[in-house]
Amino acid sequence: MIVEDEALIAIDLRDEFELAGYKVLDLTDRQDEALQVATAEKPLIALVNISLAGGEDGIELARHLKAMGIPVLLISGQGSRACSAETVAIGSMPKPYRPSEMVVAVAHLLARLSGKGLLRKPAQLEVFDGAIFDAIPAA
Repeated sequence: MIVEDEALIAIDLRDEFELAGYKVLDLTDRQDEALQVATAEKPLIALVNISLAGGEDGIELARHLKAMGIPVLLISGQGSRACSAETVAIGSMPKPYRPSEMVVAVAHLLARLSGKGLLRKPAQLEVFDGAIFDAIPAA
């Protein structure tokens, strides 16, 4: 799931993930829409920008998604705010990034979450190690 207020960035990410074989849910830029999609679809991971449409806060959305058992990767140019959200997110990927780097970052995080080993970690990706295993939904 991609929650991003900049439409061109969201579309570029969606296209890159689909080329890599991922199913991408509806693109959204608002908290209420994202929560509706998350409730209906239960995504494996959510990519959430900190600044959302209408001045909404992506960190608040991350809190809700974590409570639903959905791991969140913050994608934002607000590095210090992203790092301060390590209790609600599994990591942060600062802007600017290439969509192909984001695909590698998500593959790395999903491998860690599944316990199936580690894939190459992009240099830009900051993993919040204390939160990574808290994000795994209970069996």
